[in-house]
Amino acid sequence: MAASEKQLQIVKSSGEKAVFSFDKLRASLKKSGAGDEVVDGILDKIREELYQGISTREVYNRAYALLKKEQGVYASKYKLKKALYELGPTGFPFERFIAAVLSYSGYKTKVGAVVRGHCVHHEVDVLAEKNGQAIMVECKFHGDAARKCDVKVPLYIHSRYQDIKIQWNGDGTKLPLAAGWVATNTQFTSDAIDYGRCVGLYLLSWDYPANDALKDRIDRLGLYPLTVSDLLSAREKEYLLGRDVVLLRQLYKEPHLLDHMGASEGRKRKILKEIKALCIP
Repeated sequence: MAASEKQLQIVKSSGEKAVFSFDKLRASLKKSGAGDEVVDGILDKIREELYQGISTREVYNRAYALLKKEQGVYASKYKLKKALYELGPTGFPFERFIAAVLSYSGYKTKVGAVVRGHCVHHEVDVLAEKNGQAIMVECKFHGDAARKCDVKVPLYIHSRYQDIKIQWNGDGTKLPLAAGWVATNTQFTSDAIDYGRCVGLYLLSWDYPANDALKDRIDRLGLYPLTVSDLLSAREKEYLLGRDVVLLRQLYKEPHLLDHMGASEGRKRKILKEIKALCIP
């Protein structure tokens, strides 16, 4: 028999316990694009399988498996958060991913640039230019959902940004450096957010800022990482990431890469059909 919804305690990735919310699960399933009938059916099945102390990971895995049975494209959208963790372990693909997200918003980007600061040289994860201004973006990738970016991260990035800005804007030959960003695939602590606001750093995480967080930008622009696809094998994903292909949109534009990986014509059509349904409005 299912546990009482009001009393059911689940274990989060951080190890903390919390009251389980069917409303939150419903909202996340709806965001995948699945209709009310599909969502209600999944919730009914999960409701009968819940128990005290179940982990959020287990709930997620069960919901994902049920979505996948209904339609792969729904499951891919639902898998987004996990797919960002799969851009590791080095974090370099995440830098490429952030650069690609900015490129689709009209920025001209460069990854891994070494720039001179007032005191020392710095390697900047992403430099981006748009509307006559430049920004620098530092990317903080975590492979563990329990790890958050605490206040030490924006403190460190802000000091680097200030050192670069003094030299950059004093040079007089470049577009003015207008902003420093910190982007992460996890979350910021409240202190990190407060500090970022105070000093004018732009913070971008899985769920911050509200309505314009990383998950919102990805959904809005159809910029899904190739790691969301279940039709691509781990070996194929590694091959593509090694060639700086981080978005499914990139693979859609360069389908010859599937030929290089030995995909049959039938499988190639299936993969491209999934990408089109997921990424192309």
